Order: sequence, then C-alpha cells, then structure tokens
Amino acid sequence: MQGGSGKLGSIWGKVRDGAQAAGAQASTMIKDGSARAGTGGASLMQGFTLPGEADKAAKILGHFLADATHPQTALNSVPKAVLQRAKGLAVFTILKAGFVFSGKAGSGLVIARLPDGSWSAPSCIATAGVGWGLQIGADITEVVIVLNSENAVKAFSQGGNVTIGGGLSAAAGPIGTGGNIAASLVNPAPMFSYSRSKGLFAGLTLDGTILVERKDANRDFYGSDISAVDILALVSGRVPAPEIASAMYDIIEAAEGLDETGLPAEGYVPTESGTHVPVPSASQGYTIGTQPGSTGSQTVFDSADHQPGSTKPV
Repeated sequence: MQGGSGKLGSIWGKVRDGAQAAGAQASTMIKDGSARAGTGGASLMQGFTLPGEADKAAKILGHFLADATHPQTALNSVPKAVLQRAKGLAVFTILKAGFVFSGKAGSGLVIARLPDGSWSAPSCIATAGVGWGLQIGADITEVVIVLNSENAVKAFSQGGNVTIGGGLSAAAGPIGTGGNIAASLVNPAPMFSYSRSKGLFAGLTLDGTILVERKDANRDFYGSDISAVDILALVSGRVPAPEIASAMYDIIEAAEGLDETGLPAEGYVPTESGTHVPVPSASQGYTIGTQPGSTGSQTVFDSADHQPGSTKPV
C-alpha cells in the first residue's frame, strides 16, 4: 500500500512540476510577445517603401469607398458625407497573430485635407500593439480610419506614437447613404474606424493599436529628413502630392463626387460580431471605447470648429 502511495505521489509530483514549467514558459512567451509587439511594427516594415504603400492604400480604399461607376455600392461603403467632411485618412493593414495574447504589426500611410479641399502628400506609418483575452488564430486586417478633426490630424504629425483608445478615441463608423448619416455627423467621434478582415480571428479590436511615423520610409522617398508636419501640409505647401500616389487620390475623388440620386436611404453601423445597429441621432452621438449599442462614453464635438467639447456617459 505504501508502494502504491509512493507511486501516486511521484505521478502527482511530475504533474505539478510539469504544470509549473508550462506556466513559466507561458509567462515568458507572453512577456516576449508583448515586447515584440511594442517594437515590432517599425522593424518589420523597414522594407516597405512609400510607393508600395500608396499602391496598397489605393487597393484598400477601393474596398471601402463606393465605385462611382456602380452607385449602388454606396449602400455598403464609407458614406460620401463622411468622406467629404474628413480632415484626414489613415489607411493601413494589421497582421495579428496570437494565442492568449495577440501581437499586432503592420504598415500604411496617412494623408490630410488641405485648405483648398485637395489631399496632402502621404506620410508612412507603422502599427504595433498587444491585446489580451480570447485571441486565437491569425489574421490580416485592412483598416481605414477617418480623421474627423484637426486635432486628430495633428496627432499623426507629431512624430510620436498615436494609440487608438488612448490619446485618441475611435468609434465604428457608419456605412451607407441617407440624411440620417449626415445628421449624425454633428457629433462625431474623433476618428471613425472601418476594418475588413481576410480571415478568422477571435477578439478582434483596434483598441491598443499604436501608430508610429516611419521616418525611414519618408526620408527614402522624399530625399531628406522631412517631418510629418511638413508632409501633411500643416505648414502649408511644403510637399506636393506625388504622382506615384495618383491612383489613391483618384479613388477618393471619385467617391467624393458620387451621384447618390435615386439610392435608398439605408445606413447602419457595423459591430464586431457582424450585426448592424442604427446610425445614432445627432443628439446621441457615437459610442467610443466599446462596441456600438453598448454602454460607453460619448465624445461631443462643437460642429462649428470641431474642437473637443465634453465627455459624458451614454
């Protein structure tokens, strides 16, 4: 009997030791993954040039914006009203991969609206971040962020990190057409986010995503250490829009000039679960920091100058 107890104790000891070793290994993996996610965006994207990013951005925008030759595509696109009042656009891809924790890394560019209504030259950005919770699998996600205020554009031009859900809040943007969309833009979130996934991923979120200026790619293309402030024309007229990005500009211009005559008024806000919720009213505003339709906080902007007003519970 004592021999049986000894064997049982030995078995439990091995199980305990194995569990402790596995736990230590998992902790190490999580710590290493967090460190890589925080620094990996810029290093992974060193080989990606601005011409390549401009070409990629044109293709991504073609998936999100309406095709002027097929007006009905506006029913499932970033609304013309949102695009026309946008102060800037950030277009990028995110590669997410993880089990328990998720790393995020990717690349793209940002452009700003100029005083004459045209678009600035592009500035390259890299993305990085780490998320927690149910994160299983790998996914490449295409993202378009509509910058709804001058403050949002300035955040991308400071040469530091822009953290979604941190310094700037993003809400899921509306889709479709109709007067209810235009009316809801009286009180927009600082940024509208739109994402399109090419695979399956559990727990997809943009919160915690870090966007960093890629000074190396900008320097390689523009030929000098020019700042994002100059590229995005916050100091007017410093950098002309390059011909290499003409396809991207053409897609945006066509979507802004779309004729919506005869189209039904059908607008909605997509959720991460794939369901649709109604476009919020002008007084309600857009929910930030949580999924649409759930309890969160609402950022209110003064529609006259688009400066932050107040934050109040919804």
